[in-house]
Amino acid sequence: MKPEATFLGSSIGKKIVMALTGIVLVLFVIGHMAGNLQVYKGAEALNGYSEFLHHFLHGAGLWIARIVLLACVALHIWAAAGLTRMNAAARPVAYRKVHHEASTWASRYMRVTGFILLFFIVFHLLNLTTGQWHPGGTFVKGEVYANLISTFQVKWVAALYIVAMIALAGHLSHGIWSLMQTLGWNHPRYNALRKQLAWIVTALVVIANISFPVAVLAGILH
Repeated sequence: MKPEATFLGSSIGKKIVMALTGIVLVLFVIGHMAGNLQVYKGAEALNGYSEFLHHFLHGAGLWIARIVLLACVALHIWAAAGLTRMNAAARPVAYRKVHHEASTWASRYMRVTGFILLFFIVFHLLNLTTGQWHPGGTFVKGEVYANLISTFQVKWVAALYIVAMIALAGHLSHGIWSLMQTLGWNHPRYNALRKQLAWIVTALVVIANISFPVAVLAGILH
């Protein structure tokens, strides 16, 4: 049996995998942003929130979340790569001239923003989770607030974070729109609302996330 003949080998199967993993990743991004808002309550609140996560379900909760997220990211990339190969095979000769009449910049650059976000995830983990690459100075395990402040005081790190959030804006807005369409939440009467929902969620997440490095550079957080 050819791979294309199986459910996961088909374009529909890959799109559903992308949609389901996308839901998990969107929920994580929202939850991660909401948790990080504790930074505006001060060091005790943010460090306490981190301590809660590390001891949730006797320490197993965080590892379960990490394994699920890692699996979702891997499956998301696998499905995206598979769809890219299938699209290329269906059109081996590129169009001589391309007109972008219906597509948006977010949809056209999903692969680019995806690569940017993948690089950023690796950097972010090494910067603020493991501390192996912490340009802001000495990384102190458990001192989440101090680590965040010191790293965003380095201007190029703050700039990198902001650029990554701009990439997230495009990827998240089109991703939310696409996953709803893939899962059948698509009707002419509600398409405008679907688009608005995608951009509202994206705006809330991105604006909140960008506010962290901006607040540090402005001296609001110190």
